[in-house]
Amino acid sequence: MSATGAGSVTVQDAIDRIGFGRFQLGLLAVCGFTWAADAAEIFLLAFALPAITEDFGLSTFESSLVVSSTFVGMLCGAWFWGTIADRIGRRTGFAITIGVFAVFGLLSAFSPSALWLGVLRFMTGFGLGGAVPLDFSLFAEYLPRRNRGRWLVILESFWGVGTVIAALLAWIIVPNWGWRPLMATSAIAGLLIFWVRLRIPESPRWLAANGREEEAEGILRRIARANGKAVEQIKLAAPRAAEAGAHSVKQLWSRQLVRSTVMLWLAWFFIALAYYGLFSWLPTIFFERGFDFVKTYSYTFILAAAQLPGYFSAAWLVEKWGRKRTFVIYLAFSAVFTWLYAVVTNTGLIVGAAVLMSFFALGAWACLYAYTPELYPTAIRTTGMGAASGMARVAGVLAPILGGVLIPLSLEAALTLYALSFAAAALAVGILGRETKSEALADTVDETRRFERTGSTEPARERVAIS
Repeated sequence: MSATGAGSVTVQDAIDRIGFGRFQLGLLAVCGFTWAADAAEIFLLAFALPAITEDFGLSTFESSLVVSSTFVGMLCGAWFWGTIADRIGRRTGFAITIGVFAVFGLLSAFSPSALWLGVLRFMTGFGLGGAVPLDFSLFAEYLPRRNRGRWLVILESFWGVGTVIAALLAWIIVPNWGWRPLMATSAIAGLLIFWVRLRIPESPRWLAANGREEEAEGILRRIARANGKAVEQIKLAAPRAAEAGAHSVKQLWSRQLVRSTVMLWLAWFFIALAYYGLFSWLPTIFFERGFDFVKTYSYTFILAAAQLPGYFSAAWLVEKWGRKRTFVIYLAFSAVFTWLYAVVTNTGLIVGAAVLMSFFALGAWACLYAYTPELYPTAIRTTGMGAASGMARVAGVLAPILGGVLIPLSLEAALTLYALSFAAAALAVGILGRETKSEALADTVDETRRFERTGSTEPARERVAIS
């Protein structure tokens, strides 16, 4: 079937007609590799924390500050790079953020003290915080609406791959060679990604929305050729002057978006408070429950592996049940199994509850990453993603500190707090969320308003001609 034809179509329609093919698969591989390295970079520190604590002679609270330094950097990076990328473009912003996290992640392996480790992890987080919203925004803007949620969840599943790799490397490296070689591994992968990432083109949606129609047309033709679609000429209409370059952060709180923004900020905060609280201290929690050093890392690896089927089940259900319903159900079960993990005492039940907690928690994360870019228009998509993910970094700063305070006092109290956080996220999405399944991605705030008012999946905008 030809990607082009007589008449005029929207940009979304052009991408829909070109379809999902070889180009998107290549982009998935690059973005997925990046996402796996991002996850590994975060969790290598958590998995190495017992060894770092012993090496530098840190208290539990001091160890929590080292972990939190990464999330402080991610908070600053998410809010800074999300807004900047809506101005300078997805491709340029992504390349810069990957370079920052790779360089400082590698340097952190040579930290002479806990203070230097915290400083270098802050800078690593500053790069990571920008890569998170850019990765998903870029991939979403290349996807046809059919099965878009499923492909976004599959991209998120690479986080689980990175976590599994981090757990496996920690299991192998830390007991034999210490934490420093472990810290260097994902940073080296990041340097490779930086080189590969420069070959990915800019988002045609972003180009068209910023008055660079000819470049957008060329990229659309390139995608069509890569996917084996016949194409002769693509002609895009210029964006309306009032809409071009409308990247203000204030738009997040406009009448059209305020409900989604509040819902997303609450969801990102509470799911991150629970998830990072649990997984930052996971080896320590197992150790506190009487498991030896080797068993601690083996069980951590099992829990990391349990994330993968959680992702893939969510990938299927977001297109069958929809984003909102799947998200709420996975959050609710995350809360239940986190609470059970807190109260059971039998070894088999502890591991079983932890595995199911990991399964549903990562499925919930997958829903969140598919859901968020669909709720914001192109003009402020990375701004919205960056601001929302910034709330996760606020929680990421608090979660290890809360764990450092509560775990020595009462392990059950800490785990119950994390269970209640999952439940709070479920309530926020259930009450304030709206379904986005099968909707076209909006390019302007006005289109978002039309979607909410009419329930239409077709954007009412200027038409673009492909001939």
